Amino acid sequence: MKLATLKDGTRDGQLIVVSRDLRTAAIADQVAPTLQRALDDWRFYAPQLLDLYDALNQGRARHAFNFDARACMAPLPRAYQWADGSSYVNHVELVRRARGAEMPPEFWTDPLMYQGGSDDLLGPADDIVCASEAFGIDFEAEVAVITGDVPMSVTPDDALKAVRLVTLVNDVSLRNLIPAELAKGFGFFQSKPATSFAPVAVTPDELGGHWREGRVHLPMLVHWNGKKVGQPDAGTDMVFHFGQLIAHAAKTRNLRAGAIVGSGTISNKDAKRGYCCIAEKRCLEMIEHGEARTEFMKFGDSVKIEMLDEAGKSVFGAIDQAVVPLHEAAGA
Repeated sequence: MKLATLKDGTRDGQLIVVSRDLRTAAIADQVAPTLQRALDDWRFYAPQLLDLYDALNQGRARHAFNFDARACMAPLPRAYQWADGSSYVNHVELVRRARGAEMPPEFWTDPLMYQGGSDDLLGPADDIVCASEAFGIDFEAEVAVITGDVPMSVTPDDALKAVRLVTLVNDVSLRNLIPAELAKGFGFFQSKPATSFAPVAVTPDELGGHWREGRVHLPMLVHWNGKKVGQPDAGTDMVFHFGQLIAHAAKTRNLRAGAIVGSGTISNKDAKRGYCCIAEKRCLEMIEHGEARTEFMKFGDSVKIEMLDEAGKSVFGAIDQAVVPLHEAAGA
């Protein structure tokens, strides 16, 4: 089934069920008011939401309305956990090659992961707000999963059983702030602003055969200012599957229902598939030409991130955002 969160003037929004073709939706308040409530007792709420989903797809849902992705918040507008991995080791290798650094062998066996801000997650059409272009504004197209409760020291196989929903992410990065932060030896903070999410989160069964071995086997389409710059396959070259990423995050702690775990920037070894972040394009330029030639995003730029099925239909809806300066942002 497909779920989303409608803007309703509150911090957590209103849970809605969305039809398979993303054309119609129905309020789910008779089942659960928010997605977090549903995740907290998934075994109880999921069958009821599925009944509503089936009714919606069959045209039997009462008070169904036209679905508008721009009216959506992030599926979880604020979450108890947002942990982003780096499972496409090709991306990490390119970054290190571009600066002449060797690739530690353990990067192929032990995932990288950082803990991002989860109190202010952006919807699919919310602006990317930044105080300065000099920060080096970059998009990062990723897949993410939303989990149920995960016990400490879970195995990767059992961790996969905790995946409740799958969605897409734009893990915005401020590249020019990263070097100074990492040099302090304490990780990302200012260089990782609010993360953006696709309008719809789907249960793994909705993906059919495209969900296997803990990976989503579909191309990630990325358009920058209306030009397609990437279509790498999310299942190809994903070294660590989501079960491994979740198990890594839960090695020394429990994860509670509503935890979000990201794949990291999707990257294929085949450079002809394009890129999911500008930094990777710049790394390829540095390796080939000795210098980066592509600039980061400017105010007024737009980015669109989406996955289509084999019939060309959007699976999660699109992340479609513009970059705006802080002084022009709503509420500034």
